[in-house]
Amino acid sequence: MTAVQEQTLDMAKAEAFAERVGGMLDAGAAAAMMSLGHRLGLFDTLAGRAPATSAEIAAAAQLSERYVREWLAAMVMAGVVDYAPQTRRYRLPDEHAACLTRDAPLGNLAVYAQHIALLGKVEERTIACFETGEGTRYDDYPCFHQIMAEDSGQTVTAGLFDHILPLVPDVLDRLEKGIDVLDAGCGRGSALIAMAKRFPKSRFAGYDLCADAIEHARQTARAEGLGNVTFEVRDLTGYSEPGRWDFVTSFDAVHDQKDPFGLVKGLLASLRPGGVYLMQDIGASADLEKNRDFPFATLLYAVSTVHCTPVSIGQGGAGLGTMWGWETAERFLREAGARTIERNVLPHDPMNVWFVARV
Repeated sequence: MTAVQEQTLDMAKAEAFAERVGGMLDAGAAAAMMSLGHRLGLFDTLAGRAPATSAEIAAAAQLSERYVREWLAAMVMAGVVDYAPQTRRYRLPDEHAACLTRDAPLGNLAVYAQHIALLGKVEERTIACFETGEGTRYDDYPCFHQIMAEDSGQTVTAGLFDHILPLVPDVLDRLEKGIDVLDAGCGRGSALIAMAKRFPKSRFAGYDLCADAIEHARQTARAEGLGNVTFEVRDLTGYSEPGRWDFVTSFDAVHDQKDPFGLVKGLLASLRPGGVYLMQDIGASADLEKNRDFPFATLLYAVSTVHCTPVSIGQGGAGLGTMWGWETAERFLREAGARTIERNVLPHDPMNVWFVARV
């Protein structure tokens, strides 16, 4: 910093920003510890439990007491866990457990803390992308499909029958009678498996690029004894099966593709007359300045930087990124030939947008 810059520096603003950065660092550390707590089941162990010592908590979770004690200290400092120094006992308030456990009534936000840990795991690979302009592959990301399956479980599968499918009222009766359904970019297939169990007369297929996700989906379907659902490893670049499907879904899958517009066009072309395409994606705007108040905007841009953008580029795509915007999605549907397009935002889920497109 030059002498002139030092003279014009507003020290109050500089110090306030430095304090803010310190808060970011502290919050980032808390999020990383939150990821550990989720993966180790510690929040579930603590939920509903009377104040307990670190030894009691560790025994209940079947973990090392010394490590549990240090993790608890981090959670106490973050204001997540309460601590009584007189008795050296810890407690997770019910109001905190309401968004941190696997059956949390407000949704399990600790699931998303895993993204913070993942950012660090792939930092070296991300630096190489910045330097070379190259992309990544899905298998560059440890635990990615496990994280996305948990996310899908609470944002899609949990509300599938009460909130999501009712966005397409006529499809419920058709599913009961028996139709052909495709989930494009199905991941581990939790939504498709739930539909296959609910509607035994319909026939379901899931396509995804990642072999490990498809194998997991197949194993789950076999364990459930489902004979009306199949899963296939498939690169959806250039996909089109004209007149093949009555109902097509894609959940948080389009923006990662090599050719998102081509996929949307191919999926619409693959619908039979009267068919419906239900597409879910992040509901942010394509305009950066409009996303300042969007939920988890910083996290979503960060995930886009290290995953969604480089995964697309790694396939030879343009790298639209996570925050490609609902406006872009709607334009793709319109230009791909959708006859009608309905855009929905569910009251309990301000982060996602749901498009119902008909041909």
